[in-house]
Amino acid sequence: MLGFLGSLVAGLMTALGAVPVLFGKTPSPAVRDMSLGFAAGVMLSASFFSLIIPALEAAAERYGEGVVPAGIAVIGILAGMGCVAILNELLPHEHFTTGREGPEAASLLRIWLFIVAITIHNFPEGLAVGVGFGAHGLTGGM
Repeated sequence: MLGFLGSLVAGLMTALGAVPVLFGKTPSPAVRDMSLGFAAGVMLSASFFSLIIPALEAAAERYGEGVVPAGIAVIGILAGMGCVAILNELLPHEHFTTGREGPEAASLLRIWLFIVAITIHNFPEGLAVGVGFGAHGLTGGM
């Protein structure tokens, strides 16, 4: 239940972050590029400080210092990348720049293609929140 509620709150925060788009004017290319760069930096730092470092620390507690904890973290990162790549290939979706991708993408309504693309993107985030709550309760999920 904590994992579900934590993922729900994380999803609501994503929606809250999108609210300015509903009431603002179309941003200039410079503002858009700066915003995308900022968002990329936040996501990279979040994955590093909130996921990779704790994974290394947890593996070090169990297996000691050295190559084994790093190997476990690398295998986990590669497995996650592989899962997202497989989902990207198997599920029909649409990107803003490259258009429709995946099997039978032409037969789906455009809105469903964007929903699938957003789901592919958000699945790992929801999984991380759920694992955090499941493994360490409220403090681990927050």
